[in-house]
Amino acid sequence: MAKSSSLNVRVVEGRALPAKDVSGSSDPYCIVKVDDEVVARTATIWRSLSPFWGEEYTVHLPLDFHHLSFYVLDEDTVGHDDIIGKISLSREAITADPRGIDSWINLSRVDPDAEVQGEVCLAVQTLEDVRGRCLHCHVLQARDLAPRDISGTSDPFARVFWGSQSLETSTIKKTRFPYWDEVLELWEMPGSPSPLRVELWDWDMVGKNDFLGMVEFPPQVLQHNPPNGWFRLLPFPRAEEDSGGSLGALRLKVRLTEDSVLPSQYYQPLRELLMESVLGPAEEDAASPLAVLEELTSGDCRQELATKLVKLFLGQGLTGPFLDYLTRREVARTTDPNTLFRSNSLASKSMEQFMKLVGMPYLHEVLRPVINRVFEERKYMELDPCKMDLGRTRRISFKGAPSEEHVREASLGLLTGYLGPIVDAIVGSVGRCPPAMRLAFKQLRQRVEERFPQAEHEDVKYLAISGFLFLRFFAPAILTPKLFDLRDQHADPQTSRSLLLLAKAVQSIGNLGQQLGQGKELWMAPLHPFLLQSISRVRDFLDQLVDVDGKEEAGGPARALVPPSVTVREGYLLKRKEEPAGLATRFAFKKRYFRLSGETLSYSKSPEWQMRSSIPVSHIRAVERVDESAFQLPYVMQVVTQDGAGAPHTTYLQCKNVNELNQWLSALRKASAPNPDKLASCHPGAFRSGHWTCCLQAERSASGCSRTHSAVTLGDWSDPLDPDAETQMVYRQLLLGRDRLRMKFLEDSSMDTTLEAATEQGSSAMEGACTDALARQREAAARLLEVLTDLDQAHEEFQQQEQGKVVSGPLRP
Repeated sequence: MAKSSSLNVRVVEGRALPAKDVSGSSDPYCIVKVDDEVVARTATIWRSLSPFWGEEYTVHLPLDFHHLSFYVLDEDTVGHDDIIGKISLSREAITADPRGIDSWINLSRVDPDAEVQGEVCLAVQTLEDVRGRCLHCHVLQARDLAPRDISGTSDPFARVFWGSQSLETSTIKKTRFPYWDEVLELWEMPGSPSPLRVELWDWDMVGKNDFLGMVEFPPQVLQHNPPNGWFRLLPFPRAEEDSGGSLGALRLKVRLTEDSVLPSQYYQPLRELLMESVLGPAEEDAASPLAVLEELTSGDCRQELATKLVKLFLGQGLTGPFLDYLTRREVARTTDPNTLFRSNSLASKSMEQFMKLVGMPYLHEVLRPVINRVFEERKYMELDPCKMDLGRTRRISFKGAPSEEHVREASLGLLTGYLGPIVDAIVGSVGRCPPAMRLAFKQLRQRVEERFPQAEHEDVKYLAISGFLFLRFFAPAILTPKLFDLRDQHADPQTSRSLLLLAKAVQSIGNLGQQLGQGKELWMAPLHPFLLQSISRVRDFLDQLVDVDGKEEAGGPARALVPPSVTVREGYLLKRKEEPAGLATRFAFKKRYFRLSGETLSYSKSPEWQMRSSIPVSHIRAVERVDESAFQLPYVMQVVTQDGAGAPHTTYLQCKNVNELNQWLSALRKASAPNPDKLASCHPGAFRSGHWTCCLQAERSASGCSRTHSAVTLGDWSDPLDPDAETQMVYRQLLLGRDRLRMKFLEDSSMDTTLEAATEQGSSAMEGACTDALARQREAAARLLEVLTDLDQAHEEFQQQEQGKVVSGPLRP
């Protein structure tokens, strides 16, 4: 039975942060760490003590993570950034409520002695002879210790305490991965049995030594189960100091999802019920198992359910019938065409998630050139008189303050200069739009035309499609490019305002101009002529978009979400030469343009360069971070490969920032996930000057000193399809609504009362139809409950098997 774990983190906002700058403000940003791994960095919010971030991350994790930490820092242009405070959440605190955490939490001070990380490897024996009882503590090695020195390393030694005795190991200089292999002997003193405590310290020539962490074993453990293996280092036990809100607070949303995924055959009955729903006759839509499932979900659960259902049906080759089924249900219960797909129904959420899953490469191709221009040029644009900064142009050009009219005309020219290429790219993208999206829009238009055939509703067939494509796809991507992987960083306030104006314009075009001249934003009127000219082009584009032949296959084997040949990530990175002879480190890295697909990691001097080198993805054995001390450079990662002859090769790549590093790590790990013979350990340093910089071993072929992190990835649109995990999530949603399902469809007499009231006013034919519908709903509910019972039993049996295999002990190697 496979197990999966994912953490959904939303850093919403901060309040009452202390001022760290002389201006009386701060420039706060947030670092998110899982155990010792930095997984995300928010944008910097300039000059704010109440920053709003609104950034969300999904992190796929190994099952043995321990805590989640948030560090708030003040960014400084000169010198080191100032630490404001931190929040640390244990795994137990996150899982205490199944709904997770959604609250304001006070920041606490960062205590250096509590900032410990890493593990120590010990083997302990207790021996008795005529002299008494002796304890042998074999201190072998440690890994991933905290860097305490300015060089990014430490000078660690171990100190062992047993009763009133203590002994120390030797000090290993300049490493976070010390190897001691020393046995310390301590003799038991008279009195009650004592615990064994092993402390790790960083030796300093000047000043006091720095604490690196400790482990402690009670006397019962020493006697019955002596420690032998890797153990996680812990801080000194002490009460958590509450700052009382003096350091401010963060509003966080955190939810941990852990699932045990059964073998595929156990999910087949539930999958068959869901497939039967979308392939059945249209008159049974309201009484299908999928319809029953929809009624049991709402809010955030509905969005998560929509994502999993879309991926599940994608894997079965049934996305078209699935979306058509939801569209039929949505259209059938809509009486006012102006409200069609405007709510967050399962149909709306599913189409939205479908576009993100299938159409993200298409979105990047259409919007990225203009979005990059907006970020690079950073032009000032404003049409709202209330927000105009008339002194801005004066500060830049020294020609005096312009008039409001001058700023409006200049902004209008800039906006149309960006909007023109955006509209051109969209209306010219028919051939690049994924066929699956075009077929889905064709079915959508057909259902809307059948429901609203009247002449006065002529625009509804266009609005149904543009409402999704423009209002839920293009416009949000323009407004927040980072969330759609168009940019690595959020926009600064000025660029963000420009993007907002462009998104409003694209939204107006998607509404086919129906809202122009209405509402509070009359200051957008100068753009109306351009928008009205674009609307006719958009109508033609939508007509061409649905002019597509063929139907999506009605079944077939599961397939990858992204075809292997499609580029999932690209951009400039710095690549280190294989063996730079005599070159200084900084000159050993050369700028290259990289492209990653499911098949290759290729690179060249520029995007247009024809000569390209490539690394087959199937050769990748590990993708890991590299310590900053290895090259005295930040944000470096390594791609460890093995060629056909079995020889290992390591490619070092440097990214621009921590977010870009995390995104490349995640993309490469996902692409290489199916590879066999993945490495369990590697060196986080480099082999230079005859030794590894991390653990100081002198042999290039020495086994790795740090665990690999192939299970740590960021969740995004390119996550691979996993039908079993997706069906497990549907099962979990049904579990949450099982009582409601039983009461609503099997035990609730109000359904019979409603039926009687309806049939009293209708014909016998209506009575028969209602009776049949009610019977089908109850049958669907009963079948779902039966499947749930079978899955419950399967989970219980597998859990009992797992518990029989569990043996308590140290951390795995």
